[in-house]
Amino acid sequence: MDSTATDRFDTSRFEASRNRLASLAYRLLGSAADAEDAVQDAFLHWQAVDRQRIKVPEAWLTKVVTNLCLDRLRSAQARRERTVGAWLPEPLLDGDPMLGPADTFEQRESVSLAVLTLMERLSPLERAVYVLREAFTYSHAEIAEILDITESASQQHLHRARHRTAAARRRGGGEVDPASARRIVEEFLAAASSGRTERLVALLTDDATAITDGAGLAKTLLQYHTPQRIAAIARAGFKPTPAKRRLVGGTPAIHYALVNGAPAILFTLGDQVIGAVTFDITGGKIATVRGIAAPTRLTRLTKAWRQHEPDTPLIPEW
Repeated sequence: MDSTATDRFDTSRFEASRNRLASLAYRLLGSAADAEDAVQDAFLHWQAVDRQRIKVPEAWLTKVVTNLCLDRLRSAQARRERTVGAWLPEPLLDGDPMLGPADTFEQRESVSLAVLTLMERLSPLERAVYVLREAFTYSHAEIAEILDITESASQQHLHRARHRTAAARRRGGGEVDPASARRIVEEFLAAASSGRTERLVALLTDDATAITDGAGLAKTLLQYHTPQRIAAIARAGFKPTPAKRRLVGGTPAIHYALVNGAPAILFTLGDQVIGAVTFDITGGKIATVRGIAAPTRLTRLTKAWRQHEPDTPLIPEW
C-alpha cells in the first residue's frame, strides 16, 4: 500500500471513531464547540504519530482525547470561564450523535444537563473516571491505563464522583414518561403565557430552582429558588411584548422538543433557535428550569434543528 493509500486508510479509521470521541469529549467538557476542538486536536496527533506502532487505535485515541480534555479542564482560562454561577452546559437536540451512547439509563443520565452541571464540582480526574466508567463502561484496569493512575485510585475517584452526583440523579427522579413530560411542559407554558401564578406554583416542586443566562445578556447566571419567585419570573419572561420582539428581531414560534434527553421548549425564528428552556421533572412536577439564550450556546442545537422535522408549534406566533 503506497503512502497516499495508507493515509486515506488511517484517516478513515479515525473518522470511524469520530462520533464516539466527540461524545466522550462533550461529556468531559459540557461544550460541543470545545469537544469538536478536542477531537480535531486528536486528529492532528493521529496524523503526526507513527501509526504502525499503535496496536489498538481505539484505545490510543480514547487516551489522547481524554487527556486533551483534562488539559482543558485544568487550564486557568477554563477555571475562570467555568466558575460556579457563570457556566451552563451547551444543550443538544436529541438525536445528536454527541449524546451517544444512549443504550442504558446510566449512559443517558450521564449526558443530562443536571449531571453535566453537577460534574463541574468534580475534579478533572473524578470527572474523567465517572464518564469513562458510567457512559463508556471501561473497566478500572482500562481507565487506569488511559489516565496513568492505579486501579484502586480509579475506584476511589468513581466512588467520590458517584457520591457527588447523587443529588442530581435523585433530583432528576429517573426517566419520565414522555407523554406526561410533554403534558407538564405544555401546562407550564400555558400558565406562564396567561399569567396564572397559582397554577405555575402548583406545577413546581417545593424546592424548585430556575437558572437562566438572562436572555443571553447576563454576565453571570441568574438563579431563583422558590416556587413563588420562579412563577413570577416565568410569568414576566413568557409574556410577549413589542420590546421583546424587537430584541429578537421578529415574532418567534415556540416548539416542544427533547434536549439532552429532557423535555424542553425552543424559541425559533425562521430556522434559527434563539432560546431554549429545559425542564427536569420528578414526581410529576418540575424540579429545575433552565433558560439558555446565549447564541454561542445554541450554535450546534440550531444546526441540528435545521435538519429536524418539527411538530406543529405550541405557539405559532409568540
